[in-house]
Amino acid sequence: MIRINELVGMMVAALLLLIAPTRPGAAATEDRSMHQVKQEFGKLNPSAPAELSRFSFLIGNWRFEAKVKVADGQWHSFKGTWLGRYILDGYAIADEYRMTDLSGKLIVLGLNLRAYDASEQTWNIKWLNALTGTWMNLAPSELGGVKFNGQSITYAFKELAPLDAAHAYTRATYTSISNTHFTWRGEKSDDGNAWSEFMVVDCHRSRQ
Repeated sequence: MIRINELVGMMVAALLLLIAPTRPGAAATEDRSMHQVKQEFGKLNPSAPAELSRFSFLIGNWRFEAKVKVADGQWHSFKGTWLGRYILDGYAIADEYRMTDLSGKLIVLGLNLRAYDASEQTWNIKWLNALTGTWMNLAPSELGGVKFNGQSITYAFKELAPLDAAHAYTRATYTSISNTHFTWRGEKSDDGNAWSEFMVVDCHRSRQ
């Protein structure tokens, strides 16, 4: 007759046999999951220009609340997502911008492509408007290119009016940059000299 303590010992041994083989697999699964999370947005290539890291704050998932000043002077509220990734083996950044109104209707959908030309010491930043199929140069040298002032980043570009905007020029400024937040401020101008704010996008890093 099997004693109680022997029976308990046999049950523990059986449980160990069942559990032990799954541990390496479980650990491997966890490792793979962590690796996938880390690799989901890519990484900066060590051989890429160091200047590319200026826009590294965009990497990851962001959610935002936006307000836009329309023709009648009223501010309208919008929301959206901003998703940034390193692409092309970490030599460039692609960030997808999607904005909807509060009912969920799609208003803006596009992709920024960012790369740094080390030989010319200039930025190449292009915007692809998915809704119109048009490209736009966001940092032309004739408008001063990309400027860095402390933690703020600014560049101006000419709009493809009337496709994208009613004004001629837009000046974009990224400010209040941290690991969990940044703000995009848009100013408009008809002559490239006098500017007025027309859009503010307040972004917070998403945990999803």
